[in-house]
Amino acid sequence: MVKIRHINDLLAEAPLFEGMEPEQLAILAGCGKLAHFRPGEFLLKEGEEANQFFLIRHGEVALESHLPGGVLTVAKAGEENVVGYSWLFPPYRNQFDARATTDVDAIVLDGECLRGKTHKDHELGYQFMKRFAALMLQRMQAARRQLLDIYGQPNPENS
Repeated sequence: MVKIRHINDLLAEAPLFEGMEPEQLAILAGCGKLAHFRPGEFLLKEGEEANQFFLIRHGEVALESHLPGGVLTVAKAGEENVVGYSWLFPPYRNQFDARATTDVDAIVLDGECLRGKTHKDHELGYQFMKRFAALMLQRMQAARRQLLDIYGQPNPENS
């Protein structure tokens, strides 16, 4: 028999939401739903309105950007990672494509719903910003390391 689990329980298990109060998790769950994406399906499209983000439960998502002549995979996000930060910041437009590279199970959280809830509950807003700021810092550091791997040739003049 398959045990059906509530979104509250799934959110409580996610490292991103560790330590949040049960009442806060209940608010999040009220703005969420479960979703499945097949390989090649888009979770987000670059330039489109950003009103949701995804907590990846299983699978892998490629974050991609369009370049003249093709598409560049900027990063990959797997289990327990979050895809989509643009819902937090005006003008609320997606900055990247997010495309499933495998079967993906995710919790989709409605950014419009959460923006409204965090405007009313500043502690919830603080908890979100604190967690998302840490995630964005991790992504920036990963991008920096990637750039250093590509372009980080030591300059003999600075040695």
